[in-house]
Amino acid sequence: MYACICHAVSETDVELAVAGGADSIEAIGEATCAGTGCGSCHVVLEGLLDRVCGPVFVLETG
Repeated sequence: MYACICHAVSETDVELAVAGGADSIEAIGEATCAGTGCGSCHVVLEGLLDRVCGPVFVLETG
């Protein structure tokens, strides 16, 4: 299944990029071109990041 239709990037391509160190939508775009067209796939890319890396939590200190 495609993660990014604009650039015909598959979910597997994105998963491999993330496994190879891509840790943001921008890094995925640099590695695969996914997310660099219309941007409608950003939600899918975020989901794939969460699935491969696990959710990221930001702790605020006060």
